[in-house]
Amino acid sequence: MLNRILLIIIVVLSFVLVTVSSTSSTTFFTTSKVNDKIIAVKDKNLNSIDNMNLEEYVIGVVAGEMPASFENEALKAQAIAARTYATYKINNSNGNYDVVTDVSNQKYITTDEMKVKWQTEFDKYYNKIKEAVLSTKGMIMTYNDEVIEAFYFAMSNGYTEDASLVFNENLDYLESVESKYDNNNLNNFEVTTKFSKDEICNKLKITCENLSFSNIERSNTNRVNYITINEKKIKGTEFRSKIGLRSTDFDIKIDNNDVYITTRGYGHGVGMSQYGANGMAKEGKNYEEILKYYYKNIEITNL
Repeated sequence: MLNRILLIIIVVLSFVLVTVSSTSSTTFFTTSKVNDKIIAVKDKNLNSIDNMNLEEYVIGVVAGEMPASFENEALKAQAIAARTYATYKINNSNGNYDVVTDVSNQKYITTDEMKVKWQTEFDKYYNKIKEAVLSTKGMIMTYNDEVIEAFYFAMSNGYTEDASLVFNENLDYLESVESKYDNNNLNNFEVTTKFSKDEICNKLKITCENLSFSNIERSNTNRVNYITINEKKIKGTEFRSKIGLRSTDFDIKIDNNDVYITTRGYGHGVGMSQYGANGMAKEGKNYEEILKYYYKNIEITNL
């Protein structure tokens, strides 16, 4: 009798497991070790702080920061860059949280937000990104045995920029390199945006009488280091931030009451270009080759 009851229980449990496994092809992240690294994440929208498993956090960052349609090796490179940046922030945190969820650090999205973003392709893309993250689990970049500031951005103008010109930091591993896959073959590589003179002046908080742009000083990568506006000299990064431009590689044309600004690339330009990484992956480069190209003389180590 007891054997018969045990047999019935086994059959029922087997049926339940088969039923559950057939309802979804998505395999969600689960913590495998009690000593996995934890990161304190502040949600800017909810103004709440959540202590998360680092790898779970990295999945959300890769999903938020890089197109899931990108090559697997590019996604792996992004996972290591995101994990490295997060680890750097953990090591240098002074408050009750390490990172925030928006682009002021790294953009993190939840699985619910992924479902909205990917719709019917959620299962496909979630599992693709999860595989890229967990296949590189614990991997970070170091320079001289120190965790690096792993800056990255969307698309260059053909060259990355020295960190010293953007963040006022002299970091030997963040030197300018050619990023040949960032070019006019990409959608929105070059974008022209129309502003009214009043819009420009309001954003800069200057008078619009005789608005003028002059003495544009460029870096070796053609990005604007300084620009003089109505006889006041400001940094190109400040101008980009206040106007809301895609990059600091820009040209300006004034036509009556309109100002046309043409930009090339997208982002601050320091570190790894995500579209450049995808171009390298398409040519057969692996994540290590991609990272060691954009971050000079680094080592890939484990936490």
